[in-house]
Amino acid sequence: MQNAKEKSGLVWFTNNLRVYENPALKYAIEDNDRVIGVYFFDPRHFAETKFGFRKTGCYRAKFLIESISQLKKNLERINITLLVYLGKPEDQISFLVKEFQINAVFFQKEWTSEEDAVIRNVKKSTSPTLSFKGFYSQLLFHPDDIPFGKNSIPYVFTDFRKKCEKYCDIKPLEELHTKLPYENNIENTTSIPSLRELGFNDFEIDKRTAFPFTGGENSAKSRLEDYFFESKNLAIYKKTRNGLLGTEYSSKLSAWLANGSISPKYIYWKVKEFEEKYTKNESTYWLIFELIWRDFFKYTSMKYGNDFFKIGGILKKDYSWHNNQKWIGQWINGETKEPFVNANMLELKNTGWMSNRGRQNVASYFAKELHLDWRIGAAYFESLLIDYDVHSNYGNWMYVAGVGNDPRDRKFNVQLQAERYDPDGEYQKLWLN
Repeated sequence: MQNAKEKSGLVWFTNNLRVYENPALKYAIEDNDRVIGVYFFDPRHFAETKFGFRKTGCYRAKFLIESISQLKKNLERINITLLVYLGKPEDQISFLVKEFQINAVFFQKEWTSEEDAVIRNVKKSTSPTLSFKGFYSQLLFHPDDIPFGKNSIPYVFTDFRKKCEKYCDIKPLEELHTKLPYENNIENTTSIPSLRELGFNDFEIDKRTAFPFTGGENSAKSRLEDYFFESKNLAIYKKTRNGLLGTEYSSKLSAWLANGSISPKYIYWKVKEFEEKYTKNESTYWLIFELIWRDFFKYTSMKYGNDFFKIGGILKKDYSWHNNQKWIGQWINGETKEPFVNANMLELKNTGWMSNRGRQNVASYFAKELHLDWRIGAAYFESLLIDYDVHSNYGNWMYVAGVGNDPRDRKFNVQLQAERYDPDGEYQKLWLN
């Protein structure tokens, strides 16, 4: 039995699946005698969207299962039990609060409508006196530090970047200095669901993939150490980041960033460590530049709310979009008239991964060449991509479709792009033969 004087905290994990540099976990440990973790495989995340795709497909589901498995083991090392449920948070958290006499719930703050609705429903399901403590832990620049209010986030990325670089300091890491003094005396009868329990068949990883990595905090740190400090590929990141073949053309950290197995601040400070030890150049800056892009889309989604997901985008532009199922199917299955588009789409279909260069080209072809409803393409990416991030995905799709943050409304020349980035056709041969 718990001592009446002891305080118990519940850490509700969502897209912050790490022990290190996780303020919700850090402050839960500091404020409580006992801490319990909980994660939900929410059935809504695996349901079919209105566009006909499962919200989370098999590739990200596998990566998520691996991430939760590592999180569970890492929490055990600091005497915290992770309860795992296949169900909705609002159906279970109130029971856990009563069962374990929880004083406070610690969680990562969200603002997009679906995630925010779940948080509000959880709060409604519990006592109004229960304390909820939320933390912005998925951002590089903390909202309290940026030189803009939520409604005055610049429309153009360059304006956002320059002001943030000038006026914002990156906060130090939220390091975990202690572990709980004793093991949680609770029986954990929960288990992590299998792919089959989530509605998928088991599958073998395609040997051609550029992303053969597993999910989880340990895997994220291992990849970072290898890319930064062992191979030192960080020093040539800007030159290679538009590559198409193999594991080394880019950092590949986006998948772990997306589910919070690693934090942007952790990556930032590791770049700074690399610069001190080895070299500071355009490539090391460019990786931070990409983290700032990621923040920009997150802050843009805060500003514009649900316009982020509407067909007119944040510009509320009234284009004529098509919904031709034959064309959509040809794009998905790599059967368009453009071999470069086809190769990229087959890579995505078979692995859950595609390069940044590929994503820009296939999205531009979908929205600007075929004039198909860009939200369908975004929903397909949401289902397939291992590194799906709601803000980056929809922000980039709007950008390419001409309804987002790009005042130039550009269109990619796919054939010229193929000649430039796949001059010998090696990438296309890999996926088309």
